Amino acid sequence: MTYCIIQTTASNEEEAKKIAKALVEKKLIACCSIIPKVYSIYTWQNSLCEENESLMIMKSKTELYSQIEKEIKELHSYEVPEIISIPINAGSKEYLNWIEEQT
Repeated sequence: MTYCIIQTTASNEEEAKKIAKALVEKKLIACCSIIPKVYSIYTWQNSLCEENESLMIMKSKTELYSQIEKEIKELHSYEVPEIISIPINAGSKEYLNWIEEQT
């Protein structure tokens, strides 16, 4: 089994919690760590944007990524949300087993 960290940002902490709860309840992710306030600077539609956002760090199985991406897109307020999957190359056996059990 392979595992991954999926990262996305949300417009605020409430939206992040809503998305995280839905994904945990559907057993698509084992957990989500939410950093309530990050400051993002980016270009969108040829304009420089600066926004406060909430960062979501989710742990799951790689095989569930496409379902997670679909669910995030359905729940997210952004037209093009950041959705990035990062492989977990190593981790404690106990923690990886826990991800396996939860998803």
